[in-house]
Amino acid sequence: MHIRDLTRFLADLSENNNRAWFVMNKPRYDILRAEFLELVTGLIADIAKFDPAVAGCNPKKALFRINRDMRFSHDKSPYKTSFSAAITASGLKKPSQGGGPAYYFQVDAAGDLLVAGGEYTPPPDRLRLIRQHIIADPAGFNKVLKNKKLVATFGGLQEEGKLTRPPKGFDADERHIEQIKLKSFIVWDETSLKKKIPADFAGHVAAQFKDSYPLVAWLRTARRT
Repeated sequence: MHIRDLTRFLADLSENNNRAWFVMNKPRYDILRAEFLELVTGLIADIAKFDPAVAGCNPKKALFRINRDMRFSHDKSPYKTSFSAAITASGLKKPSQGGGPAYYFQVDAAGDLLVAGGEYTPPPDRLRLIRQHIIADPAGFNKVLKNKKLVATFGGLQEEGKLTRPPKGFDADERHIEQIKLKSFIVWDETSLKKKIPADFAGHVAAQFKDSYPLVAWLRTARRT
């Protein structure tokens, strides 16, 4: 995919976020969207080599729409200024749909690449199930936290929105109480593409996804029995 063309289009869109401009530049968008779909299709095949569970993921459904949902937002800009996709075993990309752990990446108008693996703000029932699974499988969870490749690539679990106190029903002296306070169970890495774009962009993203696999795999074991 022509990543530089994508970042230029997104930068232009961020400065002209209106329907008239988008309609005039629709041919640019259509070409980039087709290239992005091809990229995601290839990534699914690459991920399936180490995580066969995602082999059946529909690449078209993995892509997020560029149109924003403005119903409950003060920002009435009609379009997102990023291209993004979430690859899951279930084929459902949104946490609210019960999609489960995902491999997610996006390229935005600032020229930044974000690559992530795990579950971002899962719904309450799912979040409680993950927290309970930490207690039920402390050794397995600890193995994920100490995975060398995961730590080297991502540093550890993101703590955005972390609670200051233990959630209701969980004791403060639990072994992994600091992680139980999290509202998301996800790792991510953000890099700038302004100066240098990886020669093998898809390979770079797939390699980072592979490093997040221990977390994705463990999260799949957090299910009702």
